[in-house]
Formats: sequence, structure tokens, C-alpha cells
Amino acid sequence: MHIQHSFSAGTELSKAKKVLIMIHGRGGSAEDMLSLAQSLHVEDYALLAPQATHNTWYPYSFMMSPSRNEPWLSSALKILKDVVDGVIKEGIDMENIYFTGFSQGACLTLEFLARNAAKWGGAAAFSGGLIGDKIYMENYQGNFNKTPIFISSSNPDPHIPLERVYTTIDILKDMQADVSEKIYDNKGHFISQDEIDRANRIIFI
Repeated sequence: MHIQHSFSAGTELSKAKKVLIMIHGRGGSAEDMLSLAQSLHVEDYALLAPQATHNTWYPYSFMMSPSRNEPWLSSALKILKDVVDGVIKEGIDMENIYFTGFSQGACLTLEFLARNAAKWGGAAAFSGGLIGDKIYMENYQGNFNKTPIFISSSNPDPHIPLERVYTTIDILKDMQADVSEKIYDNKGHFISQDEIDRANRIIFI
């Protein structure tokens, strides 16, 4: 099970009007994600980056049955909920809470948001999709009320099937998210400058 441990940067939470929650990928770290913030238009945000135990949110591919990734998956989702609840307790409205994640972190971000659809500030998911060997619609509820969400990936991507990316986009749109997507031919599994630029134009404006 994950231990709640988050790194912070940017504006002090008690003084911030906006918060960005940053979720690292498999083998990555909270510090990696916080360094990404230097390229995003989030100068006035409080930045929070939870750290996964052993640098991995769940052990197997996000395309496996969720039960195979338990109890780590549920623990990871709870970590994210606890971070959000802590931000809300500081008086930050949900409309001013933003998310970003890469790879496994993008999958976790999208899964959390689909399970807790509401009017959030926005989200940028770099190389990710909803979690599971199939789509479990019974897990997803709420209305995004036009929350802007940017999703990007490569075609092909060694970890993220393009079909799942498109399925994720369709589901989020059905839940009333304002989804923008960009699929890059043969980009590879990393965050490109163009993805950062698009996230800044669409989400962090």
C-alpha cells in the first residue's frame, strides 16, 4: 500500500488561488514532475506532487484487469483523493484544482477524474488512458461541466494502445468534458515541447 507523501513547490498552498496536482509515471518521481512545472504557465499555482511507493503506482500494465493491480491501484486512487481533499480543506474551489500526469501517472489521473467527474480547473494527460482490460463504465459518474482536458499520445506508443486513447476521449466527452487531443506519428514515449505548448494554450491559460 502507498504511503501518503507529497512534495510541494510554487506558491504556498495557504496563499494560492490555484493548485496543480502532478502525477509521475512508472519509475519516475515527484521531483521529476515538479521540474516539468518550470515549462508550464503555473507561476502562481501551488504545486503538489505525490510520490508512489517504490516509484510505481500499480505493478502491471494499465490494460490489465484492475484486480491484478490491487491493492495498489485503489491505494493510488485514495492517495489522489486525499491530496484533493486536503486542497479543498484549505479553501480552494474544485474549479481551481488542476491535474497533470505522464504515462502511468496520466492513466491514474484520467481514472481518478472519470470516477469523480465535476467542474475541475483542467487536466493535461500526457500518454495515458482509462484503466482496465476493458472499460468499466459502472466506475464512472458525474458531469465535467466543460472541464478542459488535454490528452496526447504517440501512434504507435509502446505502452498506450491508440484505441484506448480514443475510447477514453469519447467517454470523457460523453461526460461533458471539453476534450482536446493530439496524436503524434512516431513521437515515442516522452513529453515533447509541442505537448507542453498545447497544454499551456488549452489548460494553463
